[in-house]
Amino acid sequence: MISILAQAFRSLTSQKGARLGCLFLGVLLLGGIFASHISPYDPLTQSIRERLVPPSSEHWMGTDRLGRDILSRILHGCLISLRIGAVSVGIGLLAGGAIGLVAGFYGGWVETVLMRLIDALLAFPGILLALVVISVLGVGLENVVIAVGVAWIPRFARLARGNVLSIREEVYVEAARAVGCHDLRIIMRYILPNLIGPMGVYSTLQLGNAIITAAGLSFLGLGAQPPMPEWGLMTAQGRDLIGLAWWVSTFPGMAVLIAVLSFNLIGDGLRDAFDPRLR
Repeated sequence: MISILAQAFRSLTSQKGARLGCLFLGVLLLGGIFASHISPYDPLTQSIRERLVPPSSEHWMGTDRLGRDILSRILHGCLISLRIGAVSVGIGLLAGGAIGLVAGFYGGWVETVLMRLIDALLAFPGILLALVVISVLGVGLENVVIAVGVAWIPRFARLARGNVLSIREEVYVEAARAVGCHDLRIIMRYILPNLIGPMGVYSTLQLGNAIITAAGLSFLGLGAQPPMPEWGLMTAQGRDLIGLAWWVSTFPGMAVLIAVLSFNLIGDGLRDAFDPRLR
């Protein structure tokens, strides 16, 4: 296991795109962690005299309609958006992976029941399923995280089941059954290690999609609420000013773009690292 991860890490760091994605992600993480130290202004401080100031040496990304510094708000919003993506994908990975693992390993009526439920959830687009969950739980950032996580469960379940169906037919799994290994040992020792690669790659790729979905829900007013410096909410607050003050929406939107691009580059690198056919 360690040798496989080490080899994948070496392969990942040898790719220019993956290194660029790690650089972008590192900058965002450092910006979020040290936001309180490096941001030039308080993200919540309002100044009517400085409202809608264009980018300048004093306000590098300008100010919004309440005079708040956009750069400071973007820095303080880094960890918020990254946390949304990580937690929501974690929910989808754990719940969906468990469902797919059980369905693929045991088969029979267990697989039929579980996968028909997953098929029913897949009938809804991710954003629509998230909207349904929010309509039940209510508006709020925490509920958005849960909603996006639930929307990702069917995709992770299908991926896990497909891989488990292939892995359980391998010779080493049949040999483990023949010598009397119980199901839990087979799952922990032979199934899960072989799921790390595909599930890890897919999780990385879905982090960007989760950030976009959460930002879209905040854009619609269903996620983060003012005055929280969340990127989707910041973009929504400047949509009526795009012709007058383009910077209010542009820079938060670019932050979302950079975050999604970094995860996609890292995901592509991980895919090549774990798949020997693509090396």
